[in-house]
Amino acid sequence: MGVRLVVVDDHRLLAEALASALQQRGHRVVGLGSPARAVCEVVAGRRPEVCLLGVDGPGGPDAFDPVRRLRRERPEVAVVVLGPADEPGRAAAAFAAGAAGYVRSDERIEVVERAITRVRAGEAAVAVEVLQQAFDRLLRPVVEQDGEALRLLRMLTHREVQVLVRIAEGEDTTAIAAGMGIAPSTARTHVQRVLMKLGARTRLEAAAVAARTGLLERVDLR
Repeated sequence: MGVRLVVVDDHRLLAEALASALQQRGHRVVGLGSPARAVCEVVAGRRPEVCLLGVDGPGGPDAFDPVRRLRRERPEVAVVVLGPADEPGRAAAAFAAGAAGYVRSDERIEVVERAITRVRAGEAAVAVEVLQQAFDRLLRPVVEQDGEALRLLRMLTHREVQVLVRIAEGEDTTAIAAGMGIAPSTARTHVQRVLMKLGARTRLEAAAVAARTGLLERVDLR
């Protein structure tokens, strides 16, 4: 069964080409538009499952504001970002903003389609090489103002901070439970609460938020 989606891109012609290609593959494109910052207006009233969003502007701190706004106003819509392949930090920034998937803008339509299908199923969608670039970025984060890190820390309990540290280290739920001496169900609950409080859809996104804000650098686990 096809996916109900909207296609928004900074380049109108590319949005139209993507929409046409996806419709030919059995998906239902209920809206398309340009530029990326108009995404919420395109989505409004159309009830898509997925938004394919092409962001081609400079990679500054505001580059993914359209993703943040859409996640805030329409949290039920999964976002797949199409972005440049030559900026390693873009994928990490996209996930930190709330994207569920990131696909290089020079990929084949088959790769784009697989990403759309995966995020509709609630999974993260990112190529292995892009994921590696994102983690490289996490290891060398650009720390933002202390105020943001402190605000996030105040939202988390001591136990949740411990869980976030383990998430950032790449541990899964089983490893978190074993390392903390708690039941897997308890670990799973802590992970879900951490994601919720950070406004993150995935563990990768939570780790990206923590790294981007410098939150973990302010953690005292004693």
